[in-house]
Amino acid sequence: MTDSPAVRLDAVEKTYAEDGLRVTALAGITADIPRGRFVMVVGPSGSGKSTLLNLIGCIDRPTKGTVEVAGQKIGALSDDALTDFRARAVGFVFQNFNLFPVLSAYENVEYPLLMLGLSGRERRERTMAMLDQVGLADQARQRPNQLSGGQKQRVAIARALVKGPSLVLADEPTANLDSANGEAIIALMRAVQREHNTSFVFSTHDPQLMSHADEIFSIRDGLLVGHTTREAA
Repeated sequence: MTDSPAVRLDAVEKTYAEDGLRVTALAGITADIPRGRFVMVVGPSGSGKSTLLNLIGCIDRPTKGTVEVAGQKIGALSDDALTDFRARAVGFVFQNFNLFPVLSAYENVEYPLLMLGLSGRERRERTMAMLDQVGLADQARQRPNQLSGGQKQRVAIARALVKGPSLVLADEPTANLDSANGEAIIALMRAVQREHNTSFVFSTHDPQLMSHADEIFSIRDGLLVGHTTREAA
């Protein structure tokens, strides 16, 4: 299983009904996304990037075709089982951070572990270790409004990683950061990816982030129109 891809897509289609019309968001995508890599999904607005990430993130299901994440065929799971699988196996990092404003940095990072039912001691150990790894152990009690943009994104990364997911999805994670903070966040995610062999899949327009890609999948009009790969830096 260790040689299997992080994500396998086989003839994946996704259609929506809008105002009585059938809209095709993805039109038959087949691809293997390698394990333990920095993978970028790029394309113009409306190309299907967000739909594809929602399918990979187990937020939505395909209309046709098969989506397999970390060896699990998503279509074989009930709604409850899919929710449980997503909670354990997939982490999310968003451009707007999506932190709970009334919770401290510590509580934001701890939150996914509460959903997994871990003991208080294990939650504390994991949360503080993750905050330390992202350089925010001394900011654990600060709320999001007391943190800079770069610090907020570090909290968001810590929250995504604290449960030890095999896959992290990042939607424009550097979009609201200046270039220096963006570079620091990219370096942090790369360090985590190498240390834990975590698979990262990004949706991005950021040339700075794309320059770090191991794989780039190009989407246009719901179709996979290009795939480039290079050796990890």
